[in-house]
Amino acid sequence: MTLLQLPQIHHEEVRVKKVTCRVPECDSLNSTYNVTWWPASVDECSKPVLNQTLDDVLCTNDSFAGSREKCTDWIYENHDTIISEYDLACQPWKRTMVGTIHNIGMALAEMAAGWLADIYGRKFTTVICAIGCIIGNFKTLAPNYNTYVSIEFIEALICGGVYTSGGVLMLEIAGSDQRLLAGVVFAYAVYMGEAIFALIGMAVPYWKSLIQIICTPSLLFFFYFISIHESPRWLIIKDRIDEARDILKNMVRMNKLNVDEDELNNIDNEKLKALYSYGDSTKKQGLKQIYQCKKLLLWVLVSSFCRFTVSFVYYGLLINSVVLPGDKYTNFLLAAVMSFPGELISLFLMNKIGRKLPLMVGFLLCGISCVASGYVSNEHAWLKICLFLVGKLVTAACYTGTLTYSMELFPTSVRGSLIGLCTLAACLGNMLAPLTPLLTPLLSSILFASSAVISSVLLIFTPETKGAPLIDTIEQIYDKSLSERKKQNENSKENSESMNTRF
Repeated sequence: MTLLQLPQIHHEEVRVKKVTCRVPECDSLNSTYNVTWWPASVDECSKPVLNQTLDDVLCTNDSFAGSREKCTDWIYENHDTIISEYDLACQPWKRTMVGTIHNIGMALAEMAAGWLADIYGRKFTTVICAIGCIIGNFKTLAPNYNTYVSIEFIEALICGGVYTSGGVLMLEIAGSDQRLLAGVVFAYAVYMGEAIFALIGMAVPYWKSLIQIICTPSLLFFFYFISIHESPRWLIIKDRIDEARDILKNMVRMNKLNVDEDELNNIDNEKLKALYSYGDSTKKQGLKQIYQCKKLLLWVLVSSFCRFTVSFVYYGLLINSVVLPGDKYTNFLLAAVMSFPGELISLFLMNKIGRKLPLMVGFLLCGISCVASGYVSNEHAWLKICLFLVGKLVTAACYTGTLTYSMELFPTSVRGSLIGLCTLAACLGNMLAPLTPLLTPLLSSILFASSAVISSVLLIFTPETKGAPLIDTIEQIYDKSLSERKKQNENSKENSESMNTRF
C-alpha cells in the first residue's frame, strides 16, 4: 500500500508555481522568470501594453501605458511541472480538472473492484489493480493536455480499486482479534506513501522523472501472484476447498501453530467450513438478495453515510486548516500529524471497548469541537486551533474504525461489492471537501458537525462486531444476530481446544 500510494497522489502536484506573461518587446524566447520591470498592478494572466515600440531599449516600469490585454504566452520560473508543459498558467479549470477526473476514476474503480473481488477473488483483483499503476508512465509521453487527462483517468480507473480489494483481503486473513490492527497498518501504509512521495518530490522535481520513479516499481507486483495467498474464507465460499486447505497448511507452517497438518488433510469439507463459521449456502448472493434483506440494507446505508461523513470531515478539516489564525503551513502540518495518534486511539479503544461506542462518541466529539471552533473568534487563536485539532484527531480515529467496522458488518459473499459501494460514498465526501473553503468558516463548521452528529445517531441501528466471527453469507444474518454469534464464539474458545480455537 505504501508503494501504491505514490502514483495515486501525484495528481495533487498539478499546482501553479511562479509565472509571468511574456512581453515580446521586452522578453526573448529564452528569458527567465526574474523580471525587475513588471508592473505590480498587473497579474500574470494579463499583458501590460507599452507606450511605444522599443528598439534595443530595456523595459522599465515607465514603459507601459497602464492598460492591459489578454496574455497568450508565459515565462515560467521553472519547467518542472505539467503547468509549464501544457501552458496551463491561466487555465485554472484545467488544473482542477486533473484532480476531478482522477477522483471520478477512483470512485468507479473502488466500486468495480469490490464487485470483481467477489467474483474473481481478492488476490487476483488486488494484484491486477496494483500492476495497473504502470499505466501512469504513459503520461510522460502525452503530447497534449487532453491525452494526459485521459491517461490519468485510465490509471485511476485501474489502480484505484486496490484500496477496496486490498483492504478486504487484509481483513479476511487477519484473526478476529487483529482486524482493527490490520486496518491501522493499512492506514499507516498510506500515510507512509504520502511521506515518501513528498521526499521523492523534493529530490526529483521534474514531473516526468517523478512519474517514472513512482510508477515503474508497480511491475514488482507481478511477484505477488506467487508470494501472497488468496483469502481462505473467499475460497471456501466459492467451494474451492482444496485450495483453501493448502493455504491453511501454509499458515500453520509459517505461524508455527499447534495444528498437525495431517489433521488438516483428514478433516472433511463440512468441518473445514465450520472453521470459518460457514454453513452451506446454495442460494445466489447478489444485489437482489441484498435488497431483500432489510437488515443488511440498513447496515449498508448507515455504513455508506458514515464513510461519506468521515471522508468529508477528514479532508475538509485538513483543507480548511490553512484559514485558521496563525501560520498556515504550521496549522496544516499539525492537522496532518493528528492522523497518527488518532489511529492509535482507534486501535486501543475499539479493541478494549468495542466498535460502536467509540465511533458514536468520536463522531459526537467531532461535531461538538467543529461547532465550538467555528464560534470561537480569531482573537482566541490558541483555543480555536486546539478545538479544531481535537476534531481532526477524533475524525482520524473514526476513519480507520469506520472502514474496519463496515467490513466486519458485511457477509463475505458480497463484502467486496458492498465495501465498494461504501467507498463510492467516501469518494463523494472527498470531492465535496475541497468546496468547503468557498463557504464561511462558521458554515463549514456547521456542515462538518451536522454530518458527524447524524452519523453518531445512525450507528444506533447497527450491531456490535467486536469478538464476533465474520458473517459469510446473507442467510447467516437471518439465522442469528451478531451478538449470538459472538457469544457462541466465546463459548467455543472457553470450552474447547478445537482446531477452530487454535486458529
